[in-house]
Formats: sequence, C-alpha cells, structure tokens
Amino acid sequence: MGEIVGVGLVSHAPTIMFDEPTRRELNEGKEISLVPGLRRLRSDVLGRLRPDTVVILDTHWFTTVEHVVSAHEHRAGKMTSSELPRGMKQVPYSYPGDPELARLIAEHGNALGTPTHPEDDPHLPVYYATVNLVTYLHEGERIVSISIVQTGEDDDFLTLGRAIGAAVEESDRRVVVLASGGLSHTFHRLKDLSDHEASDPQHIITPEARQADEERIAWMESGDHARIIDEMDAYHPHNPEGGFGHYLAMVAAVGGRDCTAAGERFSDYENATGTGQVHVWFERPGGGWTAEGGPG
Repeated sequence: MGEIVGVGLVSHAPTIMFDEPTRRELNEGKEISLVPGLRRLRSDVLGRLRPDTVVILDTHWFTTVEHVVSAHEHRAGKMTSSELPRGMKQVPYSYPGDPELARLIAEHGNALGTPTHPEDDPHLPVYYATVNLVTYLHEGERIVSISIVQTGEDDDFLTLGRAIGAAVEESDRRVVVLASGGLSHTFHRLKDLSDHEASDPQHIITPEARQADEERIAWMESGDHARIIDEMDAYHPHNPEGGFGHYLAMVAAVGGRDCTAAGERFSDYENATGTGQVHVWFERPGGGWTAEGGPG
C-alpha cells in the first residue's frame, strides 16, 4: 500500500529562474527567500524522505473539459516560456514519469465523478510551473504533472485530490504532492510593474489581498485546513492563483477538512509583481494526516 509522505504549497514564481545578480537587482540588493527555500526543501525534506514519485499540481497548465494527468514514461526537452522568455529560455528538463500512478489517478477521478484523462502524447507541452520546480527539486524521482481545470470549482478540485489520495493508497509508491502556485494573484499594470518588483509584501496588489493571504498562511501553520476550505468564498475575490485549485487538491489528497497537518514555512511571504508567494511544507504527522489518524 502506498502513502503520501508529505505535501507542499510551493511557489514557481519566474524570478526564481533569473540568475542571482538579476534577482538581487530586482530585490533591492537582497536574495529572494524563495530560492534558498527551494534548496532547503530539496536537501532537508526530499533528500530525507526519498519519495518514489512527485505529483505536481500545475497552475500554468490550463485545461477546460477535464483534469489531465501526464502519463509519460519519460519527458525530456527544453522549455521556453511564452509568457517570459527573457527569464525562462531553453530551460532543460529530463525526468521519468509514472504512467501507472497517472492512470490510477484518472481511474479514481472518473469513478468519483470528476472527468480525468491520462495523456502520454510526446508533444504535450510542459509548463514552467512544473519545470521551475523540477529544476530545483528533482534528483531522480518520477514526476507526474496534473492540470488545473479553468472551469473547475472548489468541489471539483477537492474531488481530484481525493482521487490522488486513493490512487496513491492503491499503489506501492511513496509520494510527495506539490501544489505549484501562489496565493492572491493579481498583477500590477504594465506601466507600474517596475515600481513593484521587490519581494517586500508591501507591494502586494491590495492591503486586503495581503491580509487574506496572511490569514491563510497562519491557518496553514496551525493545521486549520477546514477553515481555509470553508472560507473559500471569501478568498475568491482576491483571485487566488488557479482558483486555489492546487491547494484544494493537495489538501484533499491527505484528508481535506479533516487534515490537521501543521505547515512549516520554507520562505518568507513575498510579493511577485503584485501576487502573493510562499513555500509551506506539510509533513505526514506521526499519527496520520487526519485528526482521527486515518489515511488521507
């Protein structure tokens, strides 16, 4: 029987792919905390837990009529971002996939009533919400990416998460699930962007969005996932990235409202041109993911 050994809300902000002098130039001479945070996640967490497979919920892979799960044996190539080629140009990637787990996720998703499709076409694009994390975190693990459905609602993402949890349990894998995306996600206008590139959260798009983000980070750190789920209607006006589907699917994979895992911050809460960014890691508690100690 497989198990999810840890999950994380992890930023893929494009600034992590600039070289260090450029990052410092954009951030008033200081390193952005997201980069050392990723390095510490690799060395202190993934290096210790040694998962077989990392499942990445990719908020830059938009689909419309179904969740899509990458089901390739292996993926390799170079990724140039159509959004920001200046910072993400011909980024190499090469990693094994996990078609068996991908198909199990799709089977469970469809059985639970949310349309889910495994796809192994070699020409399927790879997006930077996956590649940026792979660049920092991958050391041989299998990688499965899952799209975020732009027509999805909160319950659709929670159902996807339950499918991920059930598929992992049916497998023989040790799995880490990463929700690749940010918090509130509204950018400053083009003519104003250069005034808001530093990571200080004073540059978050509105004080209200910053407050909403910081509340949810505090709830993550206290393990109050039920409150985050229950208050999604209050969060949606702040435009969380991917409708916060990456977080919802991640937490539903380990129990949803019943999950009590407390988060550990692996970065500061930072701005990225108006959007909220943070790394928060949740390791499987000794008694299990939920208050009752049951499986996720």
